[in-house]
Amino acid sequence: MNRFLTLYAQRKAAATTEFKGRGARRVRCASCQMPQQNCFCEQAILQNSECGFALLMHNMEVLRPSNTGRFIADLIPDTHAFIWQRKEPCQGLLALCQQAHWQPYVVFPASFSQPERVHYQVELEPKRKPLFIMLDGSWREARKMFHQSPWLDQFPVISIQPEHASRYGLRSRPIKGQWATAEVAAQLLAMSGEESNAKLLEQRFNAFTQQTLAGRHH
Repeated sequence: MNRFLTLYAQRKAAATTEFKGRGARRVRCASCQMPQQNCFCEQAILQNSECGFALLMHNMEVLRPSNTGRFIADLIPDTHAFIWQRKEPCQGLLALCQQAHWQPYVVFPASFSQPERVHYQVELEPKRKPLFIMLDGSWREARKMFHQSPWLDQFPVISIQPEHASRYGLRSRPIKGQWATAEVAAQLLAMSGEESNAKLLEQRFNAFTQQTLAGRHH
């Protein structure tokens, strides 16, 4: 079960107005959200993985065709998706984190967190697997989610140190150090020893970026 698609369907059904973001008029595949002529759903093949991901999504991010967090759910079976609420903790996510086999990490840049919370490597206790909590939204939205969610303070923060700049060419004004959600997830998979899954996710992300840019130029 693709939990992102389930959340997307629920969010779309609850919407009172139609999403009017860039490219809203294009006829898109209901699953991958690419224009129908560029659909690449056949490449969405679940892999074996010891990692888990929890997408804590801004309310509007769920509907954005530019969202890249959904590509994680295409490949990693244990990918969960929740909508962030400003005034209330996400009980579904908290319940997930309490499962004994998961070791949760909030994924965010070290410069925005208390130093004592920050880890730069995946360090697991016996019989536990990493659960990476991804704050999925625009950079401004993600910072808001991080600072206005005190219920996440109980979890350590893991921060990546990328060796190259983001390849997310869809941003009109890219800012150094700000990566797309799928790019960060690929780095986390590599850090966890799953290089093959990391490469597959990078390939899916790159294909999405290239096809989207080609469609815009056309």
